[in-house]
Amino acid sequence: MDAQLAAQVVVLASFYSLVGTGYVLVYRASRVLNFANGELMMLAAYFFFSLAVLGQRLLPLTVLMALVLAAVLAAVIYLATVRPMTGYPVFSVVLMTVGLAIVLRGIAELVWRAQARYPLEALHLPNRPLTLPAGVTITAVEAAEVGAAIAFIGGILAFLRLAGIGVQMRAAADHPVLASQRGINIHLAFALSWGLAAVAAGIAGLAFAANVRLEPNIAEQGLRALAVPLAGGLTSIPGTVIAALIVAASENLAVRYADPLLAGVVPYFVILAFIVLRPWGLLGEKEELERV
Repeated sequence: MDAQLAAQVVVLASFYSLVGTGYVLVYRASRVLNFANGELMMLAAYFFFSLAVLGQRLLPLTVLMALVLAAVLAAVIYLATVRPMTGYPVFSVVLMTVGLAIVLRGIAELVWRAQARYPLEALHLPNRPLTLPAGVTITAVEAAEVGAAIAFIGGILAFLRLAGIGVQMRAAADHPVLASQRGINIHLAFALSWGLAAVAAGIAGLAFAANVRLEPNIAEQGLRALAVPLAGGLTSIPGTVIAALIVAASENLAVRYADPLLAGVVPYFVILAFIVLRPWGLLGEKEELERV
């Protein structure tokens, strides 16, 4: 694998790792596979675009405000839709997230229309190519995406292990009844998990919109990224990162040495392979997903 191909793998893996971490955070907290994760990713990018259009020119502040809006929206969605379904069959809640995804996509098309947008143009910022050692070339947005993925995923792992609220979130996810008996507000912890998941997906959405384009259909990239947590383990962030590298490498190798059209189906082949061979994923908990 040459250096340029390796760089492309790392960039794509960063995107998949962020979106996949969003799936894992929600699943660990509420045992729900959130099919609206891609739509939350897309809405974060639209929040970013709208803030830019409204005249917010300071890039770091625009990014922060967009991610905060996405996190608040996700937390409200949990409290308004998922919490009232406590005690319902998991399948019912999953179907609710499918319906939620359709509603959010429809709202985006109604508010922002379906045409492609380019957020960096609204901010009057160029996406300059960067030349790295060994002749590797990536864009400034791609470099920022890799850095943001490393910082966020490393930060969230440290937060869950070391911070008091992070430990409470883990306790609420692993043993909700015991956590509730110890005075932990489990629904607040779950809402925070949904908010952090939206931030993870939102970072990926902002990067995709800035580097490629912004339109409602970019939510489909979030669905493709579902292959990553399914392969890595729905309860494991490190497993998700490893699986992201595997899926990203598979896609780029398919594009380079086979047919570029295969890139769109490679993630689904990965899902199928892991469902057959290791349904709980690389580092997932075996008892979470049993064979039928």
